Amino acid sequence: MAKKILVIAPHPDDETLGCGGTLLRHYAEGDEIYWLIMTTITEQLGFEKERLYLRKQEINAVSAKYQFSITHQAKFATTTLDAVSNNEIINEVSSFMSKVKPDTIYIPYRNDIHSDHTAVFDAVASCSKSFRYPFLRRIRVYETLSETEFSIRTDDGGFRPNLWIDISPYLEEKIEIMRLYKGEIEEHPFPRSEKNIRALATLRGATAGLNAAEAFISIKEII
Repeated sequence: MAKKILVIAPHPDDETLGCGGTLLRHYAEGDEIYWLIMTTITEQLGFEKERLYLRKQEINAVSAKYQFSITHQAKFATTTLDAVSNNEIINEVSSFMSKVKPDTIYIPYRNDIHSDHTAVFDAVASCSKSFRYPFLRRIRVYETLSETEFSIRTDDGGFRPNLWIDISPYLEEKIEIMRLYKGEIEEHPFPRSEKNIRALATLRGATAGLNAAEAFISIKEII
């Protein structure tokens, strides 16, 4: 039976960095996939109108590549979620989840260095009660290059996965999709480089005896 898969991304590109190969695999296996983007860039934050237009085109192109059933972008300004009422963020997540009714969701790591990631994780945590969201069976936390590995919290034991998904047939397509984000991928040693994306996939794969993998922390699994 086809599953309903939802990836929640604080920013466009988090979905690809964190679980792009896994999303491609889900779709290839007949699952429906959905994309909720929690923030947007604005002129008020100093972005030119041309950049706003180009970002919209990027999102459309990425959505088409993955063949998401629905792509929804919230209106919260990027980098400002820590200044937004938690109830507003929760309502945005809850509304989309109630519409889609996913059985599996992929979300960012709470201790990523970017505060938007923390706010998104906390909002999803409030939308995970089984008696309110009975359709939700699995919650998986992804790692995001340039965010997860740069955390300097001394009370955090680091990203310690307990789930590995083989993305060997999908790694090159994941990188091809990442290239659609102009300015987000640069040459090594920039953390969001093609070389580093391959390196992380190789590392996670080697841990599980695979050529390439994405790793997750499974924090809810109902069988």
